[in-house]
Amino acid sequence: MSELPTSAQPPLDAPLYGASLPQAVTRFFRKYATFSGRASRSEYWWATLFLVLVALVIWIPGVIVGVMTGTPGTDAYGRATTTPGPLFAVFAVIGILFWLAVLIPGIALTVRRLHDANLSGWFYLLGLIPSVGGLIVLILTVLPSNPLGARFDAGGPAQAVQG
Repeated sequence: MSELPTSAQPPLDAPLYGASLPQAVTRFFRKYATFSGRASRSEYWWATLFLVLVALVIWIPGVIVGVMTGTPGTDAYGRATTTPGPLFAVFAVIGILFWLAVLIPGIALTVRRLHDANLSGWFYLLGLIPSVGGLIVLILTVLPSNPLGARFDAGGPAQAVQG
């Protein structure tokens, strides 16, 4: 599928159905703290994939370096342990800074995805329920788009729904 010209893309406050990875990531950062509007499934899942891959690129080398430069030892029960080396702290700080940088836009993206399924963004708070909350929010983000979700757009329900 070819990428739509910039002029043919919907405005930022409307969902981009059939978004590609670069389009989704661009929209993710351009709508940094925008909780209104909607996000299509492709927009949500491509951006989520990007965030997971970046996190893995930070954490996997960090764990490897931490173990490789770590100090072996034993715990109180005689089991072998490794105290991570000092370079692990560098990767940990980078990982924490990345997480902090994408926390608010990640929540905003999820809220917009819930809006596209015609659900209130407050459903995001279900993720706070221990054990099952994250699974519930995951299931809600998989739901198909609902034209009634246009009520969350800037123009309200009178605005035309693209689909």
